[in-house]
Amino acid sequence: MTDRVRLDSLVTLHYRVATADDIEVIATFGSTPATLQLGSGELAPPLEACLDGLPVGERHVFLLDPEQAFGPHNPDLMQRLPRSELPNGGEGIGVLTLIEFAVPGAPGGPKFTGLVRELDEDSALVDFNHPLAGKSIRFEVEVIGVL
Repeated sequence: MTDRVRLDSLVTLHYRVATADDIEVIATFGSTPATLQLGSGELAPPLEACLDGLPVGERHVFLLDPEQAFGPHNPDLMQRLPRSELPNGGEGIGVLTLIEFAVPGAPGGPKFTGLVRELDEDSALVDFNHPLAGKSIRFEVEVIGVL
């Protein structure tokens, strides 16, 4: 066991991700800590970078601008789709629903997720940006152990 996080470490930690105005997105404080293999995609790379070199037992808070976190919101990743292209023709889908789409021509292959921003009788405006794109982030972390 080492006493500092490296970018390939197996880490047990408590963490909290919130927007800059303190709207909580996810948190493990007050529940079971997370054990993550850094570099495997379990935690977003910008958040992993904050962990590099942190010692066990200390709590740290990082304030990240959109460019340091999940990037700026890209208007080109907003698409208006006909309801016919939505799962089940859009039945049961509302504003702020996350929809998973398969990559065309790749059955059983990768999928990507979009957030419905607007919905009318004929179409939906779907945002394929990361939900935290364009937002400043508050990342709190307490490293419990490093292997």
